[in-house]
Amino acid sequence: MTNKILIGVIIIMSSILVVVSSSYQTTFFNSEPNKKIVVKNTKNEMINEMPLEDYIIGVVAAEMPASFEVEALKAQAIASRTYALYKMASKDKDYDVVTDVSNQSFITEEEMQEKWGSDYDKYYAKIKMAVENTKGLVMTYEGEIIEAYYFAMSNGYTEEASLVFSEDRNYLQSVESIYDNDTLKNFSVTTKFTPQEICTKLNLNCERVEFTNIVRSTTNRVNSLSVNGQTFKGTTFRTKLGLRSTDFDIKIDGDIYITTRGYGHGVGMSQYGANGMAKNGSNYESILKYFYKDIEITSI
Repeated sequence: MTNKILIGVIIIMSSILVVVSSSYQTTFFNSEPNKKIVVKNTKNEMINEMPLEDYIIGVVAAEMPASFEVEALKAQAIASRTYALYKMASKDKDYDVVTDVSNQSFITEEEMQEKWGSDYDKYYAKIKMAVENTKGLVMTYEGEIIEAYYFAMSNGYTEEASLVFSEDRNYLQSVESIYDNDTLKNFSVTTKFTPQEICTKLNLNCERVEFTNIVRSTTNRVNSLSVNGQTFKGTTFRTKLGLRSTDFDIKIDGDIYITTRGYGHGVGMSQYGANGMAKNGSNYESILKYFYKDIEITSI
């Protein structure tokens, strides 16, 4: 009899624990049926509320080529949804996200039609399927939604978050991305500047330009450099000059020629790297768990 009572108590307590655990997840992720997001369109300054999953379709359409592999598109959908949920939880304005690259880009169905032309129906159906097949899935690290950075193309390695955004994230560490290489179009791009253009863009009073003290990370990206004795972070230099990445070489021959490798800030998932993995048989889970270390994929 004592054993039967004890078993009954254990069953009841287990049920309570399950309910508490389920309630915690629901509360933590603020999950609800047909969850919505408040979006500010930076083109017209309009603020609109829309279903989260519709927003994700617009983000994937804007952020990743629709010609990419379906598993890469699924990985993008989860990364975009995760990033959106992270922003929703930390917003300090009357909207959650904006529609440009300061958060993640978003386009409407009308803009998709303009972008894809006669391929609109095919590409829209493909992206919608990738989003629907991953509906509600997000990435977490130690039970919390991650800040799911991603970018277009690496130089062969992704970069640690601390070297780009001055914030350490255990799940945003450098990994090799072997499918990002010089077989890709525009992997390496050379841009020409006059000395005066460099001086103007860097707000320097000068007629000639000298580059010194170039400090690189272990992934060959420029952490800092000096121009005519003034030091710039590599990320600042890239932004001011409109460069594709911070992995660059400089050649001076009258004019200044800067050759970059890769495209984007380098943190998190490489989209071209993800597509390369998908082409070679990786599914979205394998892709995400490769680029984001020690994460779990959880349903909200």
